[in-house]
Amino acid sequence: MSELPPRTTIKRWLVTTNHKDVGILYLATSVFFLLVGGVLALLFRTHMWESGGIGLLENMEFNQSVTNHGLLMVFWYLSPFAFGFANYLVPLQIGAKDLSFPRLNAMSYWFYLFSGILLAIAFFQERAFAGGWTMYAPLNVPMYNTAMAATAGGTLTILALVLFVMSTTIATVNFLTTIHYERAEGMGLWNMPLFTWSILLTVWMMLFAFAALLAALLLLVTDRVLLTQYFATDRGSSLLWAHIFWFFGHPEVYIVFFPALGVLFETFQTFCGRRLVGRKWVIIAMVLVAVQSFLVWMHHMFLTTINLPIKTLFMATTIGISLPFDLMVFALIYTMVKGRVRFTTPFLFNLGALVLFILGGITGVFLGAVVLDYQFRGTYWVVAHFHYVMVAGSTALVGGIYYWWPKITGKMYDETLGRLHFAVYFIGFNLLYFPMFMAWETPRRVFHFGTEFTLYHRLATVGAFVLGASYLIMFYALGKSLRSGPDAPDNPWAFSRTAEWATTSPPPLENWPDRPSYASGKLEFVDDATAADGGAATREQAAQTEPLEADHEDHASIWPFGVGIGMFVTFLGLSGLTPWVADFAIARGAELQQTGSTDLLHPMLFVGGIAILGYTLFEYGRERFHAPDQAIAERWPFEGVGGTKLGVWFFLASDVVVFGAAIGAYIFMRLHAGWGTFETVPPSEVVGLVNTYVLLTSSFTVVLALIMAEREHKRGLLASLGATIVLGLTFLTVKGYEWSLEFAHGIYWFTDLEYSLYFVTTGLHAFHVILGLLIASFMIYRIMSVDAYLRDHRPVEYFGLYWHFVDIVWVILFPLFYLM
Repeated sequence: MSELPPRTTIKRWLVTTNHKDVGILYLATSVFFLLVGGVLALLFRTHMWESGGIGLLENMEFNQSVTNHGLLMVFWYLSPFAFGFANYLVPLQIGAKDLSFPRLNAMSYWFYLFSGILLAIAFFQERAFAGGWTMYAPLNVPMYNTAMAATAGGTLTILALVLFVMSTTIATVNFLTTIHYERAEGMGLWNMPLFTWSILLTVWMMLFAFAALLAALLLLVTDRVLLTQYFATDRGSSLLWAHIFWFFGHPEVYIVFFPALGVLFETFQTFCGRRLVGRKWVIIAMVLVAVQSFLVWMHHMFLTTINLPIKTLFMATTIGISLPFDLMVFALIYTMVKGRVRFTTPFLFNLGALVLFILGGITGVFLGAVVLDYQFRGTYWVVAHFHYVMVAGSTALVGGIYYWWPKITGKMYDETLGRLHFAVYFIGFNLLYFPMFMAWETPRRVFHFGTEFTLYHRLATVGAFVLGASYLIMFYALGKSLRSGPDAPDNPWAFSRTAEWATTSPPPLENWPDRPSYASGKLEFVDDATAADGGAATREQAAQTEPLEADHEDHASIWPFGVGIGMFVTFLGLSGLTPWVADFAIARGAELQQTGSTDLLHPMLFVGGIAILGYTLFEYGRERFHAPDQAIAERWPFEGVGGTKLGVWFFLASDVVVFGAAIGAYIFMRLHAGWGTFETVPPSEVVGLVNTYVLLTSSFTVVLALIMAEREHKRGLLASLGATIVLGLTFLTVKGYEWSLEFAHGIYWFTDLEYSLYFVTTGLHAFHVILGLLIASFMIYRIMSVDAYLRDHRPVEYFGLYWHFVDIVWVILFPLFYLM
């Protein structure tokens, strides 16, 4: 499937892989989740009209509302909303035709949508998760608190987050590859638009931060579904969760805010009529913040048992990370001072966002001090500070809607309605969140508060409704624009300076009629077919990159949607398997409470989902899809590296963090218990050594397969990949034999913490081996059916990168579990 149906048909939106369509889908879907999260907020704010509540919500309903409001806003609204703009604009700003992997981009969206649907369904499976959006251990596992945690709905909430993080990982790899590999000729990194810079740094942070969250969630899923004991004991589990979660959680603040900063920079330049003051220093400051964001996570843990010198160190890093932000704020202020400001709707929202963020940043410095954090932690001071930072980012993104609305829709909006929207929004925002500073002694996540704070909470509730009403104005203004607004020119802003304004409004399918180039120092469009030396240059650069297999580009595929359906059904089924595991564990003497009644629906859904997933992935792999090609591009610092290979590198970098977190959990828990007194599980070092030799040998056969592919030796390629599969199956067989010895002695993954650590960590590795074997089997099918990989051996090389990575992980696991 290559042709796109018209936009007026549902089929268009099910099959599209075009980045602009996917961007619109992200924007529309994230606004829907904003509405859902906003309704939950209005519910619990109304409930808090009186101290102790007005009876609108029961205790557990309040917990669910607060928890899922936080989850929806942080995960399903803020980041996807920003990446709706990123999907639409980044290829336009860097002069590309699309993202590097259009089908993966569509799959990322479907994973995102279906993860949100899973979160909604969780409310109808007894109850959704109710332990707070930070999901602190041990409240997040069934064995600690059956009433709060042990429901299929609670598990489904966690699985929805897993699917969301998978979506995010796919998007991250795609954007990193695109920005580093598809920039127009002459566009160096320093010359990129500031919005694209903000997205580049955001996805670099996401690559590592969300991988840590994925590891934490996978461990939590094993606790909830398989009844392991990572977070169910008093042996350091709460600290373990806090370390992994906040290693993600603090970079997440900047992951959310950086795209908003990009919007701020672009709109300030446009509506102040001048280049951003100190542009290069601003970029350097953003890079410093991105790096430092991973060095401050422990300031969320000042109330734990971490010793004072460590707390002091993290207090210093927290203060340090505020300094680059000071530079950015002053750069924006000086840009206004030296420019000629025009107070349009986009600028008003972004100026408001700057004011709100300054207040949020100042109040955050209080929390960075150990002594003050002892007083403020867990109070409404944190709630107010958090929203003045995060929702300030949302404020800038709302300004981005008005700024790029003419480009996306081809229609102008009503400026009077836009300014009215800003006025109501700004009043509602401050009326909602500022009284929370005054009522800071109220404990967060509860609806009981001192009667002396009643006025402040009532003001906040009124502010919530005013803020909600402001969005109704926005919907009316944008709806009116779509229905009867005047046509927008290609560039409605006098001083805009980025490439998206150089094409039509809205842009054509492949963005540009000719190739954008900055080789002369300014944006020009080159027709390579008629340019004097363009054809030769194109051939020279194309020879260094991935060759085209066809003279056309595809923009449609149904299989990303199909894979999303498969993941949705699989996870829905997985959420109800806990009672089956509990029955199995109780029958084998485990001291567990039954977590619910078994049913056949969830196992059937799980098996059916796996079947759908297998079929759709198979067809996805068989489909001949030709992504838009960028033969001439700036690729520093990755010249000479193929785009797909670069994507594999980025994926493996995130997988390093996933395994690093899992292995780090083992080391942390063992150190906490006492390294020498920790019981080791594997029955025999010899068995582990044999498996090590088997897996290392399989790496040799993969290298041999690559050599055979380069020589176009079909039989040799088949034999080498076949040997890899045999060795991989041998590894799994030996591992199964080893596990069976444990089971025969009454040792299971749920028996104790030591066994959970062993079975889950080695099981995660075995899962990667199984995935590798499935890929190798599919490659053999392709070789036998269409003589694949003989003329283009690179897919064999990419598979080899993955397989060698899996082998390296085992080389680390073997001494940790068998020799130490």
